[in-house]
Amino acid sequence: MEPMRDTGRVRSYGARRGRLSALTLDRLERLVPHHEIPDGVLDPVGAFGRSAPVVLEIGCGHGAAALAYAATHPEHDLVAVDVFTPALARMLAEAERQGLGNLWMHRGDAVQLLEERIPPQSLAAVHLFFPDPWPKAKHVKRRFLAPYNLDLVASRLVPGGHLLVATDHPVHAVHARDVLGADQRFEVVEGERPVWRPTDGFEAKGLLAGRSTTEFRATLVG
Repeated sequence: MEPMRDTGRVRSYGARRGRLSALTLDRLERLVPHHEIPDGVLDPVGAFGRSAPVVLEIGCGHGAAALAYAATHPEHDLVAVDVFTPALARMLAEAERQGLGNLWMHRGDAVQLLEERIPPQSLAAVHLFFPDPWPKAKHVKRRFLAPYNLDLVASRLVPGGHLLVATDHPVHAVHARDVLGADQRFEVVEGERPVWRPTDGFEAKGLLAGRSTTEFRATLVG
């Protein structure tokens, strides 16, 4: 991944390193060429072979939500972004098993992707499910939901497009409510859970720990 340009922002994720297993390496070699978005500014017709709504999921992890969305919305193309390579490899293996041809991926920083490769007014939706809440006060600046990132998201959404946010961390829920509610470009509805999203992954762990999920839908209106 290229060095991050100095835009006054900070990373909203923590790097995870480790040796890749033989299974992960095999999955990457076989599947990434068929699912990775091409270099340069994204041209959906050239990249996906059709003109269809494009959805971006930021921090897809092992891809439970991305896989479910792609399976239930075959008329859309979903680009799943994460920095954790083994998780992406696992997601691609499941996409192959299900025969999903509308699930795409990018390894790297979602903010840099939005800045440099996603054209303005080209996304039907952006999904942000269970991001790192960065609960310590000194880490608040690392949260994805910040003015600079919201500017990016708003500029890349089509009019009427929306941002979906889900979190099981109460402090982050308050933060999301405050930040989204203060942005007059968005009409915010709280409490609507997408019927297609499974409870796998981070949400399942939260439910087992007794935590509840807070949902936000922020629709771009102006």
